[in-house]
Amino acid sequence: MPRYETIVEDGTVYVASDADRLEIGTVQDVLAVVGGPSWTIRYTDEEKTRHPELDTADEGLTVDVVDMMQAMTHGEQFVTALAAQPADPPGGDPDAIAPRLGLFAGKLLENLDSGLD
Repeated sequence: MPRYETIVEDGTVYVASDADRLEIGTVQDVLAVVGGPSWTIRYTDEEKTRHPELDTADEGLTVDVVDMMQAMTHGEQFVTALAAQPADPPGGDPDAIAPRLGLFAGKLLENLDSGLD
C-alpha cells in the first residue's frame, strides 16, 4: 500500500496525494491546535505502573513538532478521509478550526503521544 508524505512549504502544511497535494492549513494553525512548537515526552505514574515493561528512557525528551510533522506518512484511507473533510472552519465561530486540520492535528497528537506509525 502506498504511503503519502507530509510536506511543509512556505508556512503551509500539505499531505501528498495521488492527485497532487492536499492543503491542510498553516503551520501556525497546526501548532496552535497541538499546543506549540515543541512537545515533551511524559509518562504518567499510572502508565508506568500499568505497563512496567514500557521503555521510558525517552521521558523528558523534547521534540520539534514541525520535524515530527514532516516525518509523518499517511495511508491511502487517511488521505481519502482528509480530502473528504472541509478545508475551511465552520462559519460563525472565530475559535473553530477546519475539520481537515482537526483530523490531521488529531493524528499528529497521537503520533506525539505514541511515536510515528
